[in-house]
Amino acid sequence: MAKITYIEFNGTQHVVEVANGLTVMEGARDNAIPGIDADCGGACACSTCHAYIHPDWVARLPPIEEMEADMLDFAYETDPKRSRLTCQLKVTDALDGLIVQMPEKQI
Repeated sequence: MAKITYIEFNGTQHVVEVANGLTVMEGARDNAIPGIDADCGGACACSTCHAYIHPDWVARLPPIEEMEADMLDFAYETDPKRSRLTCQLKVTDALDGLIVQMPEKQI
């Protein structure tokens, strides 16, 4: 289980515990956190779960795979250093303390 902080675009923070094996996107969806739409349900077929990873965490995550990189091309205002699709981030104990910030909108 990992405690993850989700920060809405307006600054509202939600700290929730997410079970291992779920994705960061599922943690947001299951806790009704606004800002992650997840239109494709986690199939890496849209970009509506795009979020910015806190700089302290970027290097601690697995590298972006080709499919995720391709989908990020469709996300709103990506940051090449911090943008990730949260459906591609599996929760493990190693993600305890992760901080993600939602963009202004999803497209």
